[in-house]
Parts: sequence; C-alpha cells; structure tokens
Amino acid sequence: MKARIQQFGSLLAAALLAAGLFCTVAFAADKAQSFTGEVSDAMCGAKHMGSAADCTRGCVSKGSKYALVVGDKVYTLDTADKASLDHLNKLAGEKAKVTGTLKGDTIEVASVSAGK
Repeated sequence: MKARIQQFGSLLAAALLAAGLFCTVAFAADKAQSFTGEVSDAMCGAKHMGSAADCTRGCVSKGSKYALVVGDKVYTLDTADKASLDHLNKLAGEKAKVTGTLKGDTIEVASVSAGK
C-alpha cells in the first residue's frame, strides 16, 4: 500500500511539473517582442517589381497585408489600427521596428516606429 501511495505521489509531482513547464512556455510565447526589418507586403516579400516602396503600397492597396522582412524571414503584419497602418504606409520599403506578439509567421502589431 505504501508503495502505491509513493508511486501516486511521484506521478502527481511529475504531472504538476509538466503542467508548470507548459504554462511557462505558453506565457512566454505571448510576450511582446521587437523585430527590425524592411516594410514590405505579404505577396512580394523581399522581391519587388520596381521600387520597393511603390510595389508595397500597390500590393497593399490591392488587398495584400503589410509584411516585415527580417533577414531571410518574411513576417505578415496583422493590425487594424489606423495609426499603425498609416505609419507602415509611410515606411514602405524602409527599415522599421515593429513590436508585437509573434504567432507562427504573423506578428500581431502593437507598435511601429522607424528603424535604425
């Protein structure tokens, strides 16, 4: 009987430890991060037809979402905030710093500023 109680206690401790690690990872994934790269659009990514700024604005006007090219990675930018969209439009083809929550290949935008 004592062995079963000890075994149950060990299983319970392992389950609590696993649950704690899962919660830590889940909360860390929702933490806002900053990304610096070139403002583009999700359709063209890093390869534009003509000027990067004009191509980005043209594609976004036709329904593409803004994107941020960071090295070889292209992140789609998700925002409905008018001020952020206006700022992204001004920074099209230029370096920007985007702060937000990363979910897969999409950044849920919290703020946008000119990059350095």
